[in-house]
Amino acid sequence: MKPHIRQKFIVGNWKMHTTAADATRLAKAILDGISIMSGKDCVSVAVCPPFPYLALVGEILKGSCVALGAQNLYPEKDGAFTGEVSPTMLLDLGCKYVILGHSERRRILGESDVFINQKVRVAVTAGLNVILCVGETLDQRNAEQTEAVLDRQLTQGLADVLSGDLNRMTIAYEPLWAIGNLGHHATPQQAQGSHALIRRCFSRIYGEKSAQAVVIQYGGSVKPENAASMLTPQGVDGALIGGASLDADQFLAIVRAGISEVQTKGKSA
Repeated sequence: MKPHIRQKFIVGNWKMHTTAADATRLAKAILDGISIMSGKDCVSVAVCPPFPYLALVGEILKGSCVALGAQNLYPEKDGAFTGEVSPTMLLDLGCKYVILGHSERRRILGESDVFINQKVRVAVTAGLNVILCVGETLDQRNAEQTEAVLDRQLTQGLADVLSGDLNRMTIAYEPLWAIGNLGHHATPQQAQGSHALIRRCFSRIYGEKSAQAVVIQYGGSVKPENAASMLTPQGVDGALIGGASLDADQFLAIVRAGISEVQTKGKSA
């Protein structure tokens, strides 16, 4: 598929939310809503519940058009790592995707680019598809360091990842200054500009063909009211959704916005 009519990839990150009952209701509502959508083949959809509910949600989604993803992993197949979860376990539960390098894990838990890279390499080797999160803080953006930060996170995060494994990689651009912050919202133009920087870095590392093929999501407080505008710019290939993914109606509205955008560009191509 040509880059400008690339299939959109919409992912719900439930973070540390839901109970078993909530997760069941939410997964069923999302699945029911997407199953009757016209044009659902224009988008790929995944949800990433908390670890305790992966098996529960996985059973609901099994055989459907909605994929199961995890929010993290530990970079070992097994071993004495109390409290951690391996890629083998995630695959056993039916996970197709895993989110790595999320800004909350970088900021709150102190994960480094080197450690994130270990996770990335282990995940793709195991057969998981990785959603690698990158993004700058408000101070870094104000200091005009966005390009340098994205370049570092990508270069170190993708170290020793072979070009043959790039079909398992999605990049999620998370501007930390626009996540859950009512005072700062990224414009579609800002998102497009940062996605272009990411693609430029990819081109330097892997070549232009790989740069044009990589899927880059936007992950800065996407909601139904701004989804259409944030998914419109060329080079924005989907969204990593936080808070809005906990409400089935909101999440489904964002999926519909993705479908509409692909269909509109497909007609004009």
